[in-house]
Amino acid sequence: MAPENHSTVTEFILGGLTNRPELQLPLFLLFLGICSVTTIGNLGMVTLICLNAQLHTPMYYFLSNLSLVDLCYSSVITPKMLVNFVSEKNIISYAGCMSQLYFFLVFVIAEGYMLSAMAYDRYVAICSPLLYNIIMSHQICSLLVAVVYAMGIIGSAVENGLMFKLSYCEKLISHYFCDIVPLMKLSCFSIYDIEMTTFFLGGFNIIATSLTIFVSYAFILSSILHISTTEGRSKAFSTCSSHLAAVALFYGSASFMYLKPSTASSLAQENVASVFYTTVIPMLNPLIYSLRSKEVKAALQKTLRRKLLGCKCHYSFSG
Repeated sequence: MAPENHSTVTEFILGGLTNRPELQLPLFLLFLGICSVTTIGNLGMVTLICLNAQLHTPMYYFLSNLSLVDLCYSSVITPKMLVNFVSEKNIISYAGCMSQLYFFLVFVIAEGYMLSAMAYDRYVAICSPLLYNIIMSHQICSLLVAVVYAMGIIGSAVENGLMFKLSYCEKLISHYFCDIVPLMKLSCFSIYDIEMTTFFLGGFNIIATSLTIFVSYAFILSSILHISTTEGRSKAFSTCSSHLAAVALFYGSASFMYLKPSTASSLAQENVASVFYTTVIPMLNPLIYSLRSKEVKAALQKTLRRKLLGCKCHYSFSG
């Protein structure tokens, strides 16, 4: 690694998802739709949880924060991607690129730790139900969420610091946003040390959070197997199914992107995986939880009925 700690590039060109002009408009419309559903779904989930007292529990407190994280890290990527579909030159400044990378990493790291906090919450609810309200007090939940965001900020700062150390000799990023692996490929010099450091940092975040989830569910499974009634087992499984689906989607795509050498997959495979966890997963999470949770369905129906009755009363009064 050369001693220079500055970039010789002042701006980058984003390669985008495709070079085929005929696909630009269809992809723009597709991702505009995904962005709209993501925004409505996650904002709707946060609003629904805030407005309904029956959802003011630790599980839904974590879920509202997960929706907020999903909304934020999708918003870091999608607007610039939409602009790139309709612009001739997909240029992003050096400062803009590093800012995009920083905020993306803050929220994507926070997503992993939020999922592990939610797994711990499910562990306490199923394995220690009598002590649940004491263990998962408001103070403890707030502390866990603060730790989640702190890990995102610290992890992102370290990763961004490594990217600032690189000297970039090329402008074209073979990707649709500023991510670690595409940026490392533009370095003027050997990146082995930084690549290994990034690999271990990413590995630590993934292993620490996934191990927490794995251990939590090992205890959960053991407790469920000791439940005598089929109805009790089914209820316990149903409280975990949405979270397990979200975990599988997120960790599957994130592991493919970051726990491998930078030359181990094609650009097309990397684009598919990154599109999945940057735009598709934030859209799917609120859908998964709203479709699988009876409490969310009931709260949504109650809120809609309240709004409809309010509209009817207002109409009758005006008439």
